[in-house]
Amino acid sequence: MIVIDKLCYNSRLRYVNAGEKFIFAVLTLLACVISRSIAVACIVLAVTGILTVKKGGIPFSRYLHFMTVPLVFLFFSTLAIVLNLSRTPLDLFAWKIGSVWLTGSRASLLYAVQLILTALASVSCLYFLSFNTPMPDILNVLRVMRCPRIIIELMLLIYRYIFVLLEIASNLRTAQNSRLGNKDYRTSLKSFGTLASALFIRAIKKSNALYDAMESRCYDGTIRVLNETYPPAGKEIIAIVLFELALYAFLLAEKFCF
Repeated sequence: MIVIDKLCYNSRLRYVNAGEKFIFAVLTLLACVISRSIAVACIVLAVTGILTVKKGGIPFSRYLHFMTVPLVFLFFSTLAIVLNLSRTPLDLFAWKIGSVWLTGSRASLLYAVQLILTALASVSCLYFLSFNTPMPDILNVLRVMRCPRIIIELMLLIYRYIFVLLEIASNLRTAQNSRLGNKDYRTSLKSFGTLASALFIRAIKKSNALYDAMESRCYDGTIRVLNETYPPAGKEIIAIVLFELALYAFLLAEKFCF
């Protein structure tokens, strides 16, 4: 989480209007989910990857590292789609195990590839938004879109509290390592349980202290944050409109003409 926060504040696209980036990411994500097309997913992966790495200046190694995390999960989750136990072999491959076949079909493999690419393209849209837009700017866009205030307040508090918990956990871990709390497997398990219990207790204390601090500053149910607003650029709006029109036109053409 801290790495993503650093990347978005160092991105060259940080000062682009947050509403433009939000609309681009949401519309492109909807195109991926609606179409579930391999071609659309490849286009979205290429465009969002180029924008994030080339335009945003995010290191390619970092971007690739974050993309491999969902890829590994998707690979193992789609194995259940490709692999089947059947009494009759299918057309892709078949290995006999006793009286049954461990087999798969070309249709199931194509469906698995389609799911993987669609999910990766959808994740790349969210990465584009999170790698290039600070959280306060995203919340400001949601506020302009009349998102319920309670949801925005909770998102802001949860986002802030993630860093508080990470800092507490890091300090506890450092204290345990300095006392050889992880010298072997058995000791590591005991230290982990101690860390979890201590983190839970300190989290409750921190939340109470945070609420007291907010009350002392005349908290009335609304957290007011000073936001930096960047005016939208005409060229960027035209580029987004043209890309989305072309993407949805390709989606419709692929669905009804092929």
